[in-house]
Amino acid sequence: MSEPIVSLRNLARNFEQGGEVIEVLRGVDLDIMPGEIVALLGPSGSGKSTMLQAVGLLEGGYSGTITMAGTDASNADAAERTILRRDHLGFIYQFHHLLPDFTALENVVIPQLLVGKSRAEAEERATTLLTSLGLGHRLTHRPSQLSGGEQQRVAVGRALANAPKLVLADEPTGNLDEKTSDRVFQQFIELVRNQGSAALVATHNERLAARMDRIVRLHEGKLE
Repeated sequence: MSEPIVSLRNLARNFEQGGEVIEVLRGVDLDIMPGEIVALLGPSGSGKSTMLQAVGLLEGGYSGTITMAGTDASNADAAERTILRRDHLGFIYQFHHLLPDFTALENVVIPQLLVGKSRAEAEERATTLLTSLGLGHRLTHRPSQLSGGEQQRVAVGRALANAPKLVLADEPTGNLDEKTSDRVFQQFIELVRNQGSAALVATHNERLAARMDRIVRLHEGKLE
């Protein structure tokens, strides 16, 4: 039986605000299996983004354990966290955060160059991904020349460029209209499934959550 791509045990995160301690995460336990797409539901302010940042090894300050691809990341230093993110994770945010001075193709090529792929190999992979996302005719366009939906599809291609074991998505279509959101989300799900990645998708959209394999709900700092 395969082991989880990520395993959380008793994950907790507190913040101090105005002299008070705010408990954002209170003993979260979660396993995500290879290839599984999990919806993380919860209202704004429930701690979804904090949880994704912890799973993405983007910040410290939490207690509990995070095991990533069999490696205990709980006490990893900055260099070790960087390697784990590079080798196992992809990120998609509500806002695309594309590099404005580079084309759609280049935005998907650059992450591949950072892990040692050749330019030719990276461009071939980027072209395949963007074409599958319906952007084959927009490869040489910069973000400012693309619509919001097109920019977010480039962000999806960038996140999947290195075939990560786990994609972390924080309201990935929350900045789009409903029709565009549905189209981009469907393409995202299909690509994730086709390459066998797992995904943890934070959303408040019950309709989109229903299209995933499993739903977990964050309420008062704990998963239900």
